[in-house]
Amino acid sequence: MMVFNVGLYIHCVLTGRSLTKLPPYNAAKRWLSFHGTTMSSQLGPHRNTPVPDAYQYFPLNKPEIGTVLTQDAGTPVPMLFKPLTLRGMVFKNRIFVSPMCQYSSDNGHATDWHLVHIGGFATRGVGAICVEATAVVPEGRISPEDAGLWQDSQIEPLKRVVNFSHSQGTLIGIQLAHAGRKASTHAPWVQNRAGHGFRHLATEEDNGWPDAVYGPSAVSFSDGVYPDPKAMTEQDLLDVENAFVASIERSEKAGFDFIEIHGAHGYLLHSFLSPLSNIRHDLYGGQPLENRLRYFLRLVKRCRDAWPSKPLFVRISASDWADCPEKDESGIWKQWGIEQSTILVGRLKEIGVDLIDCSSGGNWFHQKIQIGPGYQVPFAEALKKAHPDLPIGAVGLITDPEQAETYLKNGQADAVFLARELMRDPHWALRAAQTLHVNVKPANQYERAWPFVAAVPQKI
Repeated sequence: MMVFNVGLYIHCVLTGRSLTKLPPYNAAKRWLSFHGTTMSSQLGPHRNTPVPDAYQYFPLNKPEIGTVLTQDAGTPVPMLFKPLTLRGMVFKNRIFVSPMCQYSSDNGHATDWHLVHIGGFATRGVGAICVEATAVVPEGRISPEDAGLWQDSQIEPLKRVVNFSHSQGTLIGIQLAHAGRKASTHAPWVQNRAGHGFRHLATEEDNGWPDAVYGPSAVSFSDGVYPDPKAMTEQDLLDVENAFVASIERSEKAGFDFIEIHGAHGYLLHSFLSPLSNIRHDLYGGQPLENRLRYFLRLVKRCRDAWPSKPLFVRISASDWADCPEKDESGIWKQWGIEQSTILVGRLKEIGVDLIDCSSGGNWFHQKIQIGPGYQVPFAEALKKAHPDLPIGAVGLITDPEQAETYLKNGQADAVFLARELMRDPHWALRAAQTLHVNVKPANQYERAWPFVAAVPQKI
């Protein structure tokens, strides 16, 4: 006897699809069976099972949201939805949420905005979430409203976000950062609304710290626009290292699954790498590449030692995008670029870094970025070719599921990091499943909206 399903009928009405143009019978049958709408007495008792040991009631998603269920015979699972294992931790798919600054923290403490913003991704099928750049010291924030993890009181608000993400079966990490010479600035919408000529500097009246901005050298990101940094002393360098280690210990208490060290976008660690921003004359700077790598590597090594058993990511900028060659004809380094990045990544691999999150830019105010779809993927691809056994993440104008799948299938990267595209479409992972013709598990509460994504669970 055919069973008429009201949810299926409503879906057809809302989408304009005809009942005669639905997927093949077996696919519809799988959907009906999965949703418990057939009148079979063999299904046994029906219960809205809770997540075990959760801090409050949540319906259990089994398998986890974003996990592949069944595939038709002979249809391979897309690379985008194949698990990735790092240091024994299994990421259910390769769609990662990039760290995105929200400029919404209260003296470094995460707020309900973070719970809603990050928690929303946890319910929509991504493989992992990386919490925004989180400062290890107060003066390491980009803006006065940035997140922080420099004191114990900041653990609990983040733990709340972590616990919710875990209740939805989603791994979550945190990006630890120091803004360096780009600290004590305004949130972007404040700057944008102020118009041309308004300084990026957040003054003491704005709760900023203009006299406590530091970098490798006393070189401003932009004279008269950004703060004037002080060159860091040996003690300053050690203090920042210790702060990263202390923040890692707090990250462990908050329950994070992985940590990413922010070494990109012109912030402190990136600025040590580039000859444009690092003009020191000691062991930590100047023309010799080894000197400019020294502090970055020393700090990451201490982070690896403090976080020995879980995945450690590092985000780098593979190019400054300055209007000059990476190296001139006489062998003088002019800017940071892919040749030096390849050397850096090799050294990070030796330290035990588990994944490189490959971005670019942010260190040169007059950068000339050639923006287009996947414009940073060639950098990721170059790193992958040089270090084939080290997982590489690609980021930057990756908006289309088939585009992302192509990068992974071609071996240009091992995972994709999405930011603005997920803000535009939080359900991107489920739409990707539709586009790539793969059955994945949506959240129980959202199944009615995704009737042809879900199917009967089957181990792959």
